[in-house]
Amino acid sequence: MSVQPEMPPRSAKQHGTAQRRTAVRVHPELRPAFESLPQFSDPYEDIEATREGFHAMLAAVPADRTGVDSERFEIPRADGSALTVEVYRPEGGAGSDGGEDAAPGQDARTADDGAGRALPAVLHFHGGGYALGRSLPGQDRAAIALCRELPAVVITVEYRLAPEHRYPAGVEDCYLALEWAAERAGGLGIDPARIALTGKSAGGGLSAAVALMARDRGGPAIVHQSLCVPDLDDRVGADGAADAEGAGGEGADGDGALGARVTTGRSVRRSWAHYLPEGTAAADAYAAAARATDLSGLPPAYVLVCDLDPMRDAGLAYARRLMDAGVPVTVRNVPGAWHGFELFAPETRVAKEMTAHWTGQLRAALYPVVG
Repeated sequence: MSVQPEMPPRSAKQHGTAQRRTAVRVHPELRPAFESLPQFSDPYEDIEATREGFHAMLAAVPADRTGVDSERFEIPRADGSALTVEVYRPEGGAGSDGGEDAAPGQDARTADDGAGRALPAVLHFHGGGYALGRSLPGQDRAAIALCRELPAVVITVEYRLAPEHRYPAGVEDCYLALEWAAERAGGLGIDPARIALTGKSAGGGLSAAVALMARDRGGPAIVHQSLCVPDLDDRVGADGAADAEGAGGEGADGDGALGARVTTGRSVRRSWAHYLPEGTAAADAYAAAARATDLSGLPPAYVLVCDLDPMRDAGLAYARRLMDAGVPVTVRNVPGAWHGFELFAPETRVAKEMTAHWTGQLRAALYPVVG
């Protein structure tokens, strides 16, 4: 890691120049949301308080569960403890097996809307820097939306959180949930040939890692890995580059007009410091998928990145390496957007188009055109 020299205080003129450059880089539709952002605070300063604040925010506005049922299950771990998962299903069990009933060239999703048909499954791993982000019971908004819109059986995983439970606890929980879902596919109403993985941020990193584990361990077949703004490389920001202008900050100190409000390489490094075992010099591939030397034989992937996200370049590099290994990959970059921008600007066209593209790619993977 390089050591950055101490930066002198900014003059008013320099600060004004930084603001003008930020205004150019932030997407025009997102500028009002960006300008309303509070000063970025370190969520790791008091992790328990951050978790409590997040849950209080969720409780204040309950999720709309219209058309969706959910049920919680406990999966035994080898040490006698239990992993909690929640299974979200379309109300009434309507779905399609996408098989013989689909006419040639027809989207399998529309072939049969009868109840009792096996649905594809999506394992959804939440984000939150491997330490935060768990939804309240029955309130995972992303899972509910996917369940309704795909449609699919969506399984959310309450993996163990850092720093109380450092790597490999979280990713092993996610892999255990994958095995459990595949083994109980019939009882869950799942088509075992159509299982996908998805998640944002840390959830995207976990999705990539679980895909590697399934390949290496001869585990359940995965039809698609959807990696949204994935946190999959522990080297992000190690040399200050991810805090530099044009990639998440206004300078290597990360305190510029942009970096003072959003996730920077410095905050990404903080998350890895909490997730990896203390003293780890370099993560292994199941912690940080970008460390994997062989990406061949992995399921088709979707990689979504945001222009002003310090994890953008690592995500794009991983996508390129997947392509070079012969893995089908779709890549989308959201211009002028920062990490998690959709939480602050959900009604903008930029956010809606991003969500529609991500959901559409997942739907296409789970409901391929037959013929």
